[in-house]
Amino acid sequence: MLTRPNYYKQRRKIAILHERIANQRKDFLHKQSRQITNAYDCVAVEDLNMKAMSQALNFGKSVFDNGWGYFTAFLAYKLQDSGKYLIKIDKWFPSSKTCSACDKVKKELPLSERTYTCDCGNTLDRDKNAAINIRAEAWRILGIVA
Repeated sequence: MLTRPNYYKQRRKIAILHERIANQRKDFLHKQSRQITNAYDCVAVEDLNMKAMSQALNFGKSVFDNGWGYFTAFLAYKLQDSGKYLIKIDKWFPSSKTCSACDKVKKELPLSERTYTCDCGNTLDRDKNAAINIRAEAWRILGIVA
């Protein structure tokens, strides 16, 4: 029987390295979720399907590497323990395609277009526009009138 001691040593070193990276990621996500929980009474997030995003948008492993599922889980239990709210907005809500000023929805908005421009004259960064729409939807769900 052929033994490969160097292979097993290297395999163990790699496993330890991956465990260390995973622990660093979890530590960072715990700290960020705690910071958000301490700062806000209500947090709204988009309920994203990360598996579909990784396949459809050709992002691959980078989408899984960010730990979005861990982050939302950490945020949910920390907010709940503090008596605060986590609002999950449906993944089909057109947060990026909707104008935050006039509520007009664009039919198509390619990912390469980083600035949202509407016929009403509203021009914003695409992500900022989506964040405003997510906040407005969370307020609607909570019954808060802006």
